[in-house]
Amino acid sequence: MGLLLLRMFMLYHDYLHKAILKRSAFAKAIFTLYGLYTLNPPSIWKRSHDYHHKHNSKLHSSSIGSFPILTREAFLNLSAGERRNYLFIRHPLTIAAGYIFAFTWGMCLLSLIRNPTKHRDSAFALIFHYGIGIAIFITFGWLSFVLAFIIPAIVSSGIGSYLFYAQHNFPATTFEEKENWTYAKAALQSSSYMKMNRVMRWFTGNIGYHHIHHINALIPFYRLKEVHEAFPEFQSAKTTSLYPLEIWRCVQIKVWDAEQNRMLKLNEIS
Repeated sequence: MGLLLLRMFMLYHDYLHKAILKRSAFAKAIFTLYGLYTLNPPSIWKRSHDYHHKHNSKLHSSSIGSFPILTREAFLNLSAGERRNYLFIRHPLTIAAGYIFAFTWGMCLLSLIRNPTKHRDSAFALIFHYGIGIAIFITFGWLSFVLAFIIPAIVSSGIGSYLFYAQHNFPATTFEEKENWTYAKAALQSSSYMKMNRVMRWFTGNIGYHHIHHINALIPFYRLKEVHEAFPEFQSAKTTSLYPLEIWRCVQIKVWDAEQNRMLKLNEIS
C-alpha cells in the first residue's frame, strides 16, 4: 500500500506539472484529495516544486523546494547550533522519517506557522489526513490504524523523501552560483539518472530518469524511458541507484566545495 501511494504521488506530481490530465475536472478533484491526504497541499507543493525546477542546483536558493546545500566556507562560518540544525536536516534518519519532517512539519506545519492566511490548505491537509487516521483507529482498532494508515504513510513518505534527496544529492552532482548557472546544465549535471529495476520503475513512475524530467517537465512519466533511449546525450548522465552502498554514498555528502568542485563528507570539511 505504501508503494501504491508512492506510485499515486508520481501521477499527482505529473498532474501538477500539467504533463497529464490537465483538462480533467475529475482528475483535479481526485488529485486535490490525494494531495491533502498525503500532506502535500497542491498549492504549496506546486509553488515550491516549480521554484525548484527553475532554480535547480543554484547555491543561493537550494533550500527552497529541496534539501539545503551550503558551501564548505559557509558551513564553517555557522554557529555550533546552526551547524547541528543543517546536519540534522540532511541526516539519513531525518530523510527516512519524511512523514514527520518533510511532510507533516515542512509542507504543512511550517507553512501554516509562517503564513496561516496564505496556507490554509496546510491546515486542511493536517485535519483531513489525521482525521482519517483517527477515524480508522476508532472504527477498526489499532491494528488497522497501524497497517492501513501509519505504515503506508511512513513507507511512501520515506521513499519519496529519499528519492527527492538523492536525485540532486549524489557524489557526482555539481552546484553553481547564479552567474554561472544554466537550466540545461543544471538538468544534465546536477540531476541524476537513478537506475532501477522494472518493478521500482513502475512504482516510482520512471522518476529515476530525473535528468530528462528536469530538461522538460511536460514529458509525461510514461514517455521518459522512450526519450532516454532515443537520445544518446541522456544515456551518459550521472547515475545513482537504490543499492545500499549507493544510498550510503549519497547520505554521507554534506557540503559543496567550490575549490575542489565536489561534495564533501563530514570528515572532509574541517
